[in-house]
Amino acid sequence: MSDEGILSEASALDALSPLDGRYTRESEPLRRYFSEASLIRERVRVQVHYLLALSQQLHLVRSLSPTEAQFLKSLAIDFSPVDAKQVKSIEQTTRHDVKAVEYYLRGKLASTSLADVVEWIHFGLTSEDVNLIAQAAALRDSRDSVLLPALDRVLERLAALARRYQHIPMLARTHGQPAVPTTLGKEFATFYARLRRQRLFLSEHRFEAKLTGAVGNYNALAAAAPQVDWIGFSVAFIQSLGLEPNLITTQLVPYDNWIRYFDTVRSANSILLDLAQDVWRYVSDDYLTSRTVAAEVGSSTMPQKVNPIDFENAEGNLGLANALLMHYAQKLPVSRLQRDLSDSTVRRTFGEALGHTLVAYVSLVRGLDRVQANEDKLRADLISHWEVVAEGAQTILRAAGISGAYEELKAVTRGKKLTEADYQTWVKGLGVDESVKTRLFALTPLTYIGLAPELVDRALADSH
Repeated sequence: MSDEGILSEASALDALSPLDGRYTRESEPLRRYFSEASLIRERVRVQVHYLLALSQQLHLVRSLSPTEAQFLKSLAIDFSPVDAKQVKSIEQTTRHDVKAVEYYLRGKLASTSLADVVEWIHFGLTSEDVNLIAQAAALRDSRDSVLLPALDRVLERLAALARRYQHIPMLARTHGQPAVPTTLGKEFATFYARLRRQRLFLSEHRFEAKLTGAVGNYNALAAAAPQVDWIGFSVAFIQSLGLEPNLITTQLVPYDNWIRYFDTVRSANSILLDLAQDVWRYVSDDYLTSRTVAAEVGSSTMPQKVNPIDFENAEGNLGLANALLMHYAQKLPVSRLQRDLSDSTVRRTFGEALGHTLVAYVSLVRGLDRVQANEDKLRADLISHWEVVAEGAQTILRAAGISGAYEELKAVTRGKKLTEADYQTWVKGLGVDESVKTRLFALTPLTYIGLAPELVDRALADSH
């Protein structure tokens, strides 16, 4: 493990946040993007690339030798926890985090052949030019390397369950009451299809950043080097880092673009919260059972219990994540005049929102790996509720031109629980053609599943 990796057992036990304590192993992949050391490293990277661009693209800085250019790049590539601590030590004096990075880089160059270019470090920039580029890159890279792969693992489990139980009939419920049958696989396929759309939106999102100066007008840059096309340069520079330039800004890039990303994460999380609650209910109703692990314990006093703890854990973490993601949507678009500092405090919690999201995804994968259908229970519930075919029966009668079909079935079934014998007695007593009765007799709670299996095929085929 890296020095930025999992905390020691002692420090994890003393952690204030469960993300750095109880869930440290699950949340560890995000530390390389959202820890304080990671933010400092990204600031160094932005400053180094900017200095190189001033030399190589604008020729404001003298030409650098290949050795000098490589040395500059190595400051970001080889940035270590020791370097991060050095920057933090400088910050104790400056009480300004980005200025501390500038002074750190000045110190690194002071005793080298690059000593004559130190005044070009952070030339004409405001801190938020650096910070916003660094954090936009962290959001993008964490999405591509951590969040999407974790979401894909959830999608894989949902697709497997949809396929496995594609034809297994299940009593559906609307308003909590027995409704027409579905299949267990179709219900998993519905979650799969919903989640896959959000996954596509997440993957296509392009993160905005800016390099426009203290209030967004390139004031210092234009004053110091009016001959430079600073607008064109900022576009090219930000695009070279794989981000989208926003040219119309204050000191801050408008956060609307980032909020669209967070809202999509929140939408995906809400779908999965719905999944977690439904699976919990299926387990409670004994439609799904959880595979037991011999060494695990379900209760400190009730030895028989096998709790759906992974789905409960996911529900809790998704709720926490979405609370923060909602706060971003409420807070980040609002800034006093050209900028106040309150957004900086909020931005430092991005790792927490995505950390709780990641923990939830890991829990869901673990939970979905353990569940299996209790087909006996599914069948038993269906055949004890013959009233659920009333929808199909009244529709068959209406298609046959029988008036008052809905009212007929309402009188027979509303608020009542029908047995197979009850249903067949009713069909036999109808004054309709035998061909219509044959279609009615063919209806059973086990077979009245509509096109559910075909819809599973469609949902899974659309994923390719």
